[in-house]
Amino acid sequence: MRLDKYLKVSRLVKRRTVANELCDAKHVSVNGTPQRASYNVKEGDIIEITTGTRVLKAKVISVLEHATKENAGDMYELLS
Repeated sequence: MRLDKYLKVSRLVKRRTVANELCDAKHVSVNGTPQRASYNVKEGDIIEITTGTRVLKAKVISVLEHATKENAGDMYELLS
């Protein structure tokens, strides 16, 4: 699954266009390297999102095409 779609489906970012813009601005890195929105997300990847002074770090647990509000949180594990 594309990185921008994963961020939206997992609800780490509200809208896919916002996720795409964050990737274009190099505010999203996967496993320590900035990635484009087209990056293919795999289980075990560490995603780091920087917005202003806030840094969100999450480990990919599962990749689901569709997720409900209840199970979206099961797609990732927040790290410090």
